[in-house]
Amino acid sequence: MKDIITYIHDIPIHRNFVENLPFSPHLIPLLKEKRKAGILSEVLFWKKVRSKTFHAIDFDRQRIIGNYIVDFYVKTLGLVIEIDGSSHDEKQVYDGERQEYLESLGLKIFRITDFDVKNNLGVVMKDVEKFIIENYSS
Repeated sequence: MKDIITYIHDIPIHRNFVENLPFSPHLIPLLKEKRKAGILSEVLFWKKVRSKTFHAIDFDRQRIIGNYIVDFYVKTLGLVIEIDGSSHDEKQVYDGERQEYLESLGLKIFRITDFDVKNNLGVVMKDVEKFIIENYSS
């Protein structure tokens, strides 16, 4: 039985740590730029999850995995959360390849839109809860 890391609405959430993720150090300067950029939807989401404020789950912001920088990553769950803005409208093929790669590492991907984070953050947080329960409970 996997370790229980937290409970969401009295439902146990089990650890799904993915070990030995690839890391590309040449992306570090870009990572720092992205963090400084302060994209509004990312900042709003970060305020809801930082410092284990969301069900005591530890989120990382702007994490390098392989040759990609993901918006948010939960190590204990092997969960990537991506906030898609309008720039993703022309990048379906790239996003698809990226998602396939991340999933091939054993990671799960939860996508939300920039619009929803800015306009329906309460709903977004409920959707994140639902996704975690569906994918990481017994």
